[in-house]
Order: sequence, then structure tokens, then C-alpha cells
Amino acid sequence: MKADTPLVSRLVPSPSHNERRGVAGPDILLLHYTGMRDGAAALERLTDAASEVSAHYLVEEDGEILQLVPEARRAWHAGRGSWQGHTDINSRAIGIEIVNPGHEHGYRPFPDPQIAAVIELCRDCGERWQIAPHLVLAHSDIAPDRKEDPGELFPWDQLFSADIGLWCAIDPKPGEVLLRQGDRGTLVETYQRQLATFGYGLRKDGIFGDETRLATLAFQRHFRPSHLTGEVDEDTQDRLLSLVQSI
Repeated sequence: MKADTPLVSRLVPSPSHNERRGVAGPDILLLHYTGMRDGAAALERLTDAASEVSAHYLVEEDGEILQLVPEARRAWHAGRGSWQGHTDINSRAIGIEIVNPGHEHGYRPFPDPQIAAVIELCRDCGERWQIAPHLVLAHSDIAPDRKEDPGELFPWDQLFSADIGLWCAIDPKPGEVLLRQGDRGTLVETYQRQLATFGYGLRKDGIFGDETRLATLAFQRHFRPSHLTGEVDEDTQDRLLSLVQSI
């Protein structure tokens, strides 16, 4: 194995990968946090054949970038999920694991050198594979019912300032709650269709249940991280409409 980018300082091959299916190459950048106590534990798991998980890259807290799987191969990082109707996210994505203990082990802000390295890596991959801004995603975006990473402390706004991904650069003004869990009807269905148009996988049944609440939380973690409610207020609705119109 050889590095796909000169940004890589170490190659640590993982055995957990196979051929991409039904695609010419990746068109998604999928960002994760490792959710383990430290980088060494994460690297051990990502390179252990018994774990059957991997990623293309691991970014340490000091900014060091390790490559574990060639970009041409299908790494096993996304798990069950969907985006824009596609369910085999691993075949479409480059997986970037960012060392952070996550919500279970003492979630904390991501260090500046680490974010600088993530920005460089995303830019490099995005330019080589021509990845569209609206396909730079969080693990929680494609699996809202299972995942929270990279979480509300991840600085998506900094990536956007570096021309990576999408962001809605307005001050949060939550305002009146328009929809919440238990609501039913046409307004709920319209909102579900807007989430689905943007990419989230959920039923459009007009019932604001757990599925819609979790998709709303995932959207807020990515695009309105200062107010995580799982409810649709005016600010959440405005941000979603603005982002839908931008893709």
C-alpha cells in the first residue's frame, strides 16, 4: 500500500476493506470521531481484523494523519445508514476518523492542529475526487438513529470558511417551536420531505415520531450546534430551507 496523499505521515494498513460496489469512485467525505479513550486504542481497533471496522484515514489530536485503507477500496466505517436514498455509504465514501473520546468517554473540543489537518485532508480528497460541498457529511447525518459523531463540538463553520462543506452563517435565533414530537399532519410531512430532499433518510408519513426527532437532532448537530432540541423552531426551519436551496 502507498499513500494517496503526501499529507500522510504513516501507513498503518487495516485488513478490513473490500471492493467498492456500483461506483467509479467516492463522492462523499464522511467524518467521524473515534469515540475511544485515546488514539492508540482507536488505531488498534481500526486495524484489528476481528473488529471488522476500518477507515481510510485517522487524524490524531496533534494533527498527524495516518492512512489505513487505500482510497480506491471500500473501508468499513459507515455501518447501517443512508443518504439521498443510497444505503451502501461505504462504497461511496472516504472515511475520516478524528481522534476524540466522544460523548461516552469525555467529549471535548477538537484541538486546532487536528482541525487544521482535517481541513487539509478534506480539501485534498475533495479536489482529487471532485466531492461536492453538500456531500461532506457527519456520521450522524447518515445514521441519526445510531450515531452522534463527530458531534456538536466539531467546527463545521471552520471547514466552511476553508471552502469545505456547507454551513448556514446566521446567528442562531431559535424562536417559536413550529413542530415537535407527537405532532401530525401536512406540516410534518412537508418538513419530512425537506429533510429527505436534503439527504436524510426517513419516512414521510406526517408523524413526528422518534425517527423525525433524531433526524432533526442530527441536522442541528451539524448546522445549529448551539441549540440541540430535536424540535423544529423557526431557526431550524429557515436553515433547512436555505441549505436545501443551496444544493
